[in-house]
Amino acid sequence: MATTHLLRVKSALFVHARRPARSLLEGEYASLFHGRSLDYDDLRGYVPGDEVRDIDWKATARHDAPLVKRYVATRKHHLLLVADTGRGMAATAPSGEPKKDVAILAAGLLGYLALRHGDLVGLVRGTAEHTEAHELRGTEGHLEVLLRAIDAATDLEGEQSDVAAQLQWVVRHVRRRTILLVLADDRDLGPELEALLRRLRAQHEILWLTVEDADPTLVPAAVGTYDVADGYALPAEVRLDPRVREAYSAERVRRVEATATLLARLGIAHGRVASAEGVVPAVLALLERQRHAR
Repeated sequence: MATTHLLRVKSALFVHARRPARSLLEGEYASLFHGRSLDYDDLRGYVPGDEVRDIDWKATARHDAPLVKRYVATRKHHLLLVADTGRGMAATAPSGEPKKDVAILAAGLLGYLALRHGDLVGLVRGTAEHTEAHELRGTEGHLEVLLRAIDAATDLEGEQSDVAAQLQWVVRHVRRRTILLVLADDRDLGPELEALLRRLRAQHEILWLTVEDADPTLVPAAVGTYDVADGYALPAEVRLDPRVREAYSAERVRRVEATATLLARLGIAHGRVASAEGVVPAVLALLERQRHAR
């Protein structure tokens, strides 16, 4: 029987949890998506680890010890995986793996952690021309269906990538406050996308993960390469030219910095991942940035 995507996710978590550098992942992120409703509940004594902003200073002034406010917590969060399944995500990652395999593992990891804490997971996937939505549910079987949908839809013969189309769908159809995990191709974020993100950021919480492209100037001459966006072959004598390599490297640095600057300005936690092996550390770092941003 074929290995399921969710089994790969659990295996990656197990391997990472056994490394001495970190304790068990679920232990470190026992509450994956922190949140509170506006419903005040009561006061209790301060304990180490409580947020300083939760201290009720007026009540504390009347007592010998600090007191913190407690709120009625929202029981279920909605996690919506927003996946680019255009042919750009069927290209090769720096590790030599298909980029879609890296994206599926990242989606499965965050989805699995959400399910472990009782949250619901859904999916919006598509290309520049078509967008498909899958409902929110809270079971591992449903998450496996979502991951298989990403896998089946992402093909080198598919349509062009444009995650802006999927984000536009979210703007039009998702009304409830939702956590969005955007799995994006490695490309410039233009003015249209910036405007979309500004609208979405006002209502939703956004996590952005870019799946990196392989560097064609580092691929051996014997290996044929082509641009999946337009199908043009990249001759070895051109892409291995030192001047081309230098120009490509400079352009990549510019694109990475521009993307990071834009997302930081919008208050969106973001990260980059180049391999399946790097997914767990990348997602951990992404969640840590999200936590500090709050």
